[in-house]
Amino acid sequence: MDWKSVNFDWNRARAFLVTAEEGSLSAAARALGMAQPTLGRQVSALEQELGVALFERVGRGLTLTPSGLELMDHVRAMGEAAARMSLSASGKAQAIEGTVSISASEVDSAFRLPPIIAQLRQMAPGIDVEIVATNSESDLRRREADIAIRNYRPTQPNLVARKIRDIHGRIYATPGYLDSIGNPSTPEEYCEADFIGFNRSGEFIAAMTRFGLSLTQANFPIVSESHLVQWSHVRHGLGIGIMAADIGDAEPDVAQVLPDLDPIVIPVWLVTHREVHTSRRVRLVFDLMAKELARPFYG
Repeated sequence: MDWKSVNFDWNRARAFLVTAEEGSLSAAARALGMAQPTLGRQVSALEQELGVALFERVGRGLTLTPSGLELMDHVRAMGEAAARMSLSASGKAQAIEGTVSISASEVDSAFRLPPIIAQLRQMAPGIDVEIVATNSESDLRRREADIAIRNYRPTQPNLVARKIRDIHGRIYATPGYLDSIGNPSTPEEYCEADFIGFNRSGEFIAAMTRFGLSLTQANFPIVSESHLVQWSHVRHGLGIGIMAADIGDAEPDVAQVLPDLDPIVIPVWLVTHREVHTSRRVRLVFDLMAKELARPFYG
């Protein structure tokens, strides 16, 4: 359909635009300060006027149909033009406001995100940030988060992903703990050492084999699914654990174990949903995170 040949009410177009950016009628209604049923009627009226479905429901949220995606570009341009006219008349700078939800691992949430969020607060104080600190995968398609940091390339459709860089995983322990086990110098000499892992399954043991370490479940007297708990126990001299090298090297209480061995290479991807990426505030946060995550962590 040639959208430019269709004349429709701007209030309906704005209702569509904000609903697409917010991901649900309830969130859009709050953003516009209007009743949800009224907003829903405006969106439905626009669909009837155009003769197409603009949204489909996914869980508790809404996702754009192909027709909705096509219309989005035109309506966004209209909205930006209207905003520029208003700003020109008032002489005010355009504010970016609203909430952005970021899903990241416990380690990324605790170490990498704080300096980025500090910059964001200076750049756009109107943006509120919700950090979902989890080592599980948040479903961006169901709007469990707006942006996610992941260590693998996503394959789901309708996701926008950018490879940021590779980080190196290395193993660490305190000098005191290494002294207590005789400061081993070869992988074979670590077969009796204590390691702190995720669980007692073979996953962590398999990861350690990449360092040339032949371990069994007996090497793991302490386990925790929390990466921060693992790292805290390493820092307190209770055993050996793995950490991203830029974070581990910035910790003065620990030292690399077997530093001459090849590291585990861990990719870093930044991901958002295709429709959410059309939001100005999400794009701003996404671009800032992409820039800053490319830098090593310096503590």
